[in-house]
Amino acid sequence: MFLGTYTPKLDEKGRIILPAKFWDELAGGVVLTRGQDRCIYVFSQREFEDVHEKIRQAPVTSKQARDYVRLLLSGAHAETPDKQHRVTIPQGLRSYAGLDRELVVIGAGSRAEIWDAEAWNAYVSENEDGFANTAEEVIPGIF
Repeated sequence: MFLGTYTPKLDEKGRIILPAKFWDELAGGVVLTRGQDRCIYVFSQREFEDVHEKIRQAPVTSKQARDYVRLLLSGAHAETPDKQHRVTIPQGLRSYAGLDRELVVIGAGSRAEIWDAEAWNAYVSENEDGFANTAEEVIPGIF
C-alpha cells in the first residue's frame, strides 16, 4: 500500500527518485500514466496488470469507457527503476501534469501519484473544507 507525502525533485533528465518506502513495491517495474486532476499515476507492474484486466471488461459500446481507456493506456509508460531507484517521466506526461522541478509524490493506496508541487498545494487548499465536511455516506462505514 502506498502511503504518505514526499517532496523529491525532478532532475535535468526528467528523472525522479522514488520514495524509499515505495522501493520494494515498485522494484519489479512501474507503469506511469495520466491520472485524473492533472497528476501522474504510478502503479506497480503487478497492480497495473490488475487494473488493465478490470478495464478490459468495459463495454466498447460505452463512449465514456472508450474515452477513459484511450487516455489511460495511450499515456502509459512502463519502466524499471535504475540502481538509484530513479524512473524517467516521459516528456508527454511531464507536460500533461505541468511538472516543474519541485514535485510532490503522494501515496494513494494502490498507486502513488506525482504532482507539480504548486498544483498539489492548490488542490489541497481547494479540497480541505470538503474533506473536513465529508459525510459518512460518501464512503459508507469508513468511520
